[in-house]
Amino acid sequence: MLSKRLLHHRQSILPLTATLSQIPYHHFFSTNTTPPPPPQIHDPKLAFRTHLASQRQSALEGGGSKRIQKQHERGKLTARERLSLLFDANSFRELDQLKSHRCNDFGMPQTKIPGDGVIVGHGTVNGRPVCAFSQDFTVFGGSLSETHAEKICKIMDLAVKISAPVIGLNDSGGARIQEGVDSLAGYADVFQKNVDASGVVPQISLVMGPCAGGAVYSPAMTDFIFMVDGSSHMFVTGPDVVKTVTGEEVSMD
Repeated sequence: MLSKRLLHHRQSILPLTATLSQIPYHHFFSTNTTPPPPPQIHDPKLAFRTHLASQRQSALEGGGSKRIQKQHERGKLTARERLSLLFDANSFRELDQLKSHRCNDFGMPQTKIPGDGVIVGHGTVNGRPVCAFSQDFTVFGGSLSETHAEKICKIMDLAVKISAPVIGLNDSGGARIQEGVDSLAGYADVFQKNVDASGVVPQISLVMGPCAGGAVYSPAMTDFIFMVDGSSHMFVTGPDVVKTVTGEEVSMD
């Protein structure tokens, strides 16, 4: 009797087995017929190269197209344009292009620009080696920070080492107030380099725009000063401050 029942059940499931055998195997495990996307492979070298290219582009743009346009509207060139005219073609080699400030106060961490407002490097002028720095007014008004000063000191040290003239293209509103005494200490370092290089290598200052506050002392200690008529100004204290303190109205000149 048991064998007849087993035979009966076997005959009843045979049609079902035949039907199931015609269904694709993967249907038993997934209802999604779309193949999964390929896994994302993270390439750290590619990510680094992409980030590096982005930072270099930011350094070349300085304060951005709008500020560059304002610079041109004032009849002034940008820091890089000035260097390209000064040096022989393709001879300028920039140092510390991506260096930025280290200030963590007053929202400054969110406004870091590679280069930090000054371009430093070396090249040839009429075939002779020259070191130079050019302050970028489109970046924080060309104001001097701790790292800004470090870059200037570095190129001045190189000038003394290789016995080359050092040319400073000044276009600065003075100390970067957000950094307080760190900025003022940076000026002290630059002044010391001016003293150390005095009588050793020629120091030439080109005042291309405002040169106010702490920024005016360094050019005063160099061997030669050239100014641009109508756009260059040198003063320790500006007209607004003079009027506030003394009540006297004076011009930029």
